[in-house]
Amino acid sequence: MQMLESAEIQPVSTAGPPIDRAHLARYTLGDTALEREVLDLFREQLVRTLPQLTASASEKDWRLVAHTLKGSGRAVGAWRLSAAAAAAEAAFEHGAGARGDLVRAVEEAAREVIDHLEAARR
Repeated sequence: MQMLESAEIQPVSTAGPPIDRAHLARYTLGDTALEREVLDLFREQLVRTLPQLTASASEKDWRLVAHTLKGSGRAVGAWRLSAAAAAAEAAFEHGAGARGDLVRAVEEAAREVIDHLEAARR
């Protein structure tokens, strides 16, 4: 399998659907069963990981959780979630109030992804 350059996985825009299916299809070679499996795993990981962001007491833990969310979001083409997590990853030092705003932004993007995935399963 050909490795893609990192520039190829960077979103051009956070506009569009919560999951960029074209991006995901490139990695799954259009295998819809594999896409479903990857998205199911992503959803499970998202539901488990998201509460850890709020619970993170140290900068190290905060950045690790935000980085995890950013990376998994990029892997499946969840660009808004990835962008919100990237902002969170970079901003621990801005204090608890700013962190609360960042958590809400990540949670909002995650809820959009989860709702989108649940609607697609119907």
